[in-house]
Amino acid sequence: MSRIGRKPLKIGTGVTVTSSAGSVTVKGPKATITMELPASVTVEVKAGVVSVARQGEGKLERSCHDMVRSILENHLAGVVTPYSKTLDIQGVGYGAAMKGKKLGLKVGFSNEVLFDVPAGLQIDLPSATRIVVSGADKQLVGEFAARVRRTRPPEPYNGKGIRYENERVERKAGKTFSSAG
Repeated sequence: MSRIGRKPLKIGTGVTVTSSAGSVTVKGPKATITMELPASVTVEVKAGVVSVARQGEGKLERSCHDMVRSILENHLAGVVTPYSKTLDIQGVGYGAAMKGKKLGLKVGFSNEVLFDVPAGLQIDLPSATRIVVSGADKQLVGEFAARVRRTRPPEPYNGKGIRYENERVERKAGKTFSSAG
């Protein structure tokens, strides 16, 4: 049996977990997250402890069992203290701005690139070259940050592009020409 899936999850103060047929709702002081469950997994809430059980012993059931437990653990932490990812934009003329409910990026293309901000995420722009993505759902925060970064990943010659806050980009030397001829 799985070691991860067997571990019970303790519910923190101020957090409530309700399980109904096929879904689990985690409600905390910062957010509420509802998650659909696979058919092979059940969630039971008793006396401040959440336990995840599976229906069978097949490979799919075992992997879903571990996955649901890990996602629930992330949800229990995220509704108390939201997750965040910070992106830095480097390049002359590059920047970001909010256009209503959309994030607009000027990163060297002829037109501005617009992203619809998903529900449950908050975008902060401390400066024109820094984007802070935060929210209770760890997967949604990481997915949106990765989509934004994929627009213009950092290139190794000049270092221009969008990178994570402490990401190290290996720089390459450019071509050299000799005067012998």
